Amino acid sequence: MDKHNSSPLSSTLSPASHLDPSKGSPFGDSAGQYPRPIRSLVVLIPECELDTANTARKVWELAQAFGGRIQFLGLCSDAGREPSLRRQLVTMSAMVADGNGSVYSKIEFGKNWMDAVKSNWHTGDVIVCFAEQHTGLMKKPLSQILEANLNATVHVLSGLYPPNPSRPNWLPGALMWAGSIGIIVGFFWLDVKITQMPQDWAHTVLLYLSLLLEVGLLWVWNSIF
Repeated sequence: MDKHNSSPLSSTLSPASHLDPSKGSPFGDSAGQYPRPIRSLVVLIPECELDTANTARKVWELAQAFGGRIQFLGLCSDAGREPSLRRQLVTMSAMVADGNGSVYSKIEFGKNWMDAVKSNWHTGDVIVCFAEQHTGLMKKPLSQILEANLNATVHVLSGLYPPNPSRPNWLPGALMWAGSIGIIVGFFWLDVKITQMPQDWAHTVLLYLSLLLEVGLLWVWNSIF
């Protein structure tokens, strides 16, 4: 996977780790306090156009509360969308950056958020994503996938995505059921052939092996979805 780094950006804001919550946020209300600092806030930025100003404000508040540096991580599946995504990262980085370079931006190319996050996340980092971000054939919430696979702390932001008309998502479910039924039918046919063999130890072993293989294939197939 190709990786593109942008240089650390800076502005006139004080470092997030040294901010005084009693003085408030330059974006408005100050964030609540959390019990311990973290290494980084890894903010997952999609290709679509976000509400840039409000996203930057929310991220700044989180950085103030947690006391960690910020890394904006973009995922680009289409090279034609890279300039727009990069502008979005640069704009948000400039809004929340500090003079010590504690804000970074980076673009990963591909379609798999898990691969992108694994390449940049470290134990102790907090991941920031959006409620509208989904992944996989079944379009499960990205936050749930990250929490389950990385055992990471995930902070979910909502209401910052552009309006997106909902579309029916029946195809993944249909594929899952079709594949499962195909596996069951295929192994039923195999079991019938095995029962026609001579009744000896090989017959019993093959029946058990076919059962184990069938269960394994069903588990793998369903885990994909």
